[in-house]
Formats: sequence, C-alpha cells, structure tokens
Amino acid sequence: MPSRPLAFDLFSGAGGLSLGFEQAGFDVAGAIDVDPVHCAIHRRNFPDSPVFAAGVDQVDPVAILAAAGLNPGDLSVVIGGPPCQGFSLIGKRAVDDARNTLIFHFLRFVAAAQPRYFVFENVPGIASGAARQYLDVFCDEALALGYAVERPIRILRAVDFGVPQDRRRVFVLGRRADLPAFPYPTPTHGGLGLPATPTVRDALGDLPDIEAFDDLWDDDVLTSALGPASAFAATLRGDVHDPEDFSRPRKAPPGLTGCLRSNHSALSRSRFAATPPGRTELVSRFHKLAWDGVCNTLRAGTGTERGAFTSPRPIHPAFPRCISVREAARLHSYPDWFAFHVTKWHGFRQIGNSVPPRLGRAVAREVLAALGEQPSRIAEPLLLGPESLRTLNVTEAGALFGVPRDARPRRLRDTGIEPPAASATPPRTAARPPGP
Repeated sequence: MPSRPLAFDLFSGAGGLSLGFEQAGFDVAGAIDVDPVHCAIHRRNFPDSPVFAAGVDQVDPVAILAAAGLNPGDLSVVIGGPPCQGFSLIGKRAVDDARNTLIFHFLRFVAAAQPRYFVFENVPGIASGAARQYLDVFCDEALALGYAVERPIRILRAVDFGVPQDRRRVFVLGRRADLPAFPYPTPTHGGLGLPATPTVRDALGDLPDIEAFDDLWDDDVLTSALGPASAFAATLRGDVHDPEDFSRPRKAPPGLTGCLRSNHSALSRSRFAATPPGRTELVSRFHKLAWDGVCNTLRAGTGTERGAFTSPRPIHPAFPRCISVREAARLHSYPDWFAFHVTKWHGFRQIGNSVPPRLGRAVAREVLAALGEQPSRIAEPLLLGPESLRTLNVTEAGALFGVPRDARPRRLRDTGIEPPAASATPPRTAARPPGP
C-alpha cells in the first residue's frame, strides 16, 4: 500500500474535512472531537483512523499523538474547525462564548505536533466585528510558533468548488516559516469557461420521494432503486469514477441511509406547498429549494448545551416536506456510502457542522502540491465500521469511548467563570513547540 501524507483532524465532527483531505490524497492519521456520537460516526466512515472522544482543550496533545502511533513531526498537516457558533453571523453573536478560546487550543496541538502545514476553518463571522480580534491574535500566535499565515485571509464559497450550496467559510492557511507559501484554491466551477455549479436538481433529481415508503417511518435505509442520475449524483452514488477523488473505496452495505421520514402537520404541508421555490415560508422561516438553484446554507441547530434546538431544514422543491438527511448530504457533496446518525437531529447536526468534502478537497489539493506530492490511489476497498455505530445515543457512545455524558462544552456564563469584556484582548494560550 503506497505511503501518503498524513493529516490529523481536530474538532472533526462526522468527518467532512477528513474526507476532503482523503479525497485529495492524504491519509487521515487520527481525529478528535468532544462529542462521542460524532466520534462513533467518524469511526464508522473511517474505520482505519483512530478517533478520540475528548475536548481538544482537555487533552495532552503529545499523549493523543502517541496513542495514534505518531511522533512530533510525522504529520504533514493539522486540520480542523473549532465550534463556531460564538462567531456566527446567524442569530446573536456571543464574543464571550467559551468555545471561542478553542481556536487557541488548535494552535496548542499544532505546537505539539509540529506539522509542516495547518488548515484552520471557521464561519465568516470570525473575520468581522469584535470577533476579528480572536483571528488577529490567532495569526500572531501562529507566527510566534514559527508558522506563517497566508495573507490576506480569505472566505471560500462552496459553490465555486462544485458544491450545490451557498455556503461560505473562512480558511486560514498556515505553513512552517521555512517552507514556501501555498495559495488559496482557485474556483473550479461557475466562472467563465468553467463547468456549471451543480444544481439542486443535479443533487436530488434521482432520489425517489421518501413519503412513498411506509417503512421509512422507522428505518432510515431506502432499498428502492434510484432514478436516472446527473453527472454529479452519479459520482456520489459511485456509479461513475471521479478522477479527482483519491479516497480509498468503501464497501457499503446495500441501501441508501439517511432517508427517515418526518411527520409534518397538514397545516405545515399546506404552507410548504404554497411557498414558491426559492422563497422563504413565512411561518417556519424555512427556505424552499428551487430545482435549478442551489441550496441555502445548511445549518446544524444547537447541541444539548445550547438547548438541543433542531436546525431549520430546507423545504423540498417538489414535495411539501423538509428534505431528508440523505438529501442534505447530497447537497453537501457527501458520497452515498458516507452515513450519518439514524436520527434526523444528530444527522443534520453532523452535516450542518461539517465542511463540504469537495470544498475541503480543493484546499487539500493546494497543501498536497505545496508538499511536492502527487496523489496516489489505493485500489483496495475498505470495509466500513459496523452499522451499530450509527444508532448509539449519547450515553451509549460515551460508554464506548469512556466519556461521561457531562463532559460537554459549556458557555462561560454556565460555568461561573466571569466572561471577558467584548473589547478585551483574547487570551494568549498557545505554547511554543519544544526545541530551539
């Protein structure tokens, strides 16, 4: 089996960024996330990558690396996006959110791992207003650790890289100071002379209406045949070879996961049906997709520490219902073999919190080029982890990974810690790497 550059995913969630880097030609040497349910899903989809259920701010990075069979300097790149709700432009921003300081624990891990590069991603809100101070200090701390940051820092749009979703993310590209700079990726779709960005129709047009199947009230696996596929859907189905995908082939069980039905009221259905495509339903504030457009940003909702609110889900362009988890996954550019938790709440959180794999792949290809590497392909299929990993609740997943249920991120105001003033300088928590 060929040796490929190694990546380690911090705050990995279900693994959208992990998959993007694997598709570009990296091997995922390990991942860590505080939510054991997400870790179970990562293990299911990346069964040959060790995953650790713990807070990045609560662990010894050297110990985590050792547990993954790694030494400082082994990694080509550290990747990840700390929880971003405190920086988000959607809703009320909370500069005093305890999760905001997690960006400095990303650097603490970089200091210990000593990779050649790092890729940090977050919501656009981190680059504006009071939150910008965190990003500025982050870049200063990276430089103090011996890592230069590519300037200016840019916001990348998923639609520019073949994802049928209007999603924007800040990417911070860091390199060891003795290495050459590497650029942000240039758009591959939507511009003059470029292929058109896939549409909602391209992503969903081959999927049958889940409401035609009574068994999908209790089971999220669709066993019916799919319809004719667009070029985009055919690659996600695995029917057509994607020459730019260097991820290891997966052996998935039969059926299409993520197809659980939703029980909408008759009144909600009538409102959904009356809403024109491309517009927002006035009561639920759900956006109705248009066949020939792209999806609005898929959101995650909130975790248990924030009230466990369900994310607003787009309305299907043809049927008076919200989209399913699998339909959301298609709109996020996940291949059909990639499975999420069986519940809609966890499944949508895992998608909404993740980087679309094709956007992550575009960034990863620039890192690979900077390393002077050519992507190599592994033909041997990989058997996915057991399907039982998709069904675990928080208590069961916590027991699997040895994590107590109350080991959850909390806002500062819930911990009794006095939050800093909005204008205060963010904490400088990064530690310099050992050695000269």
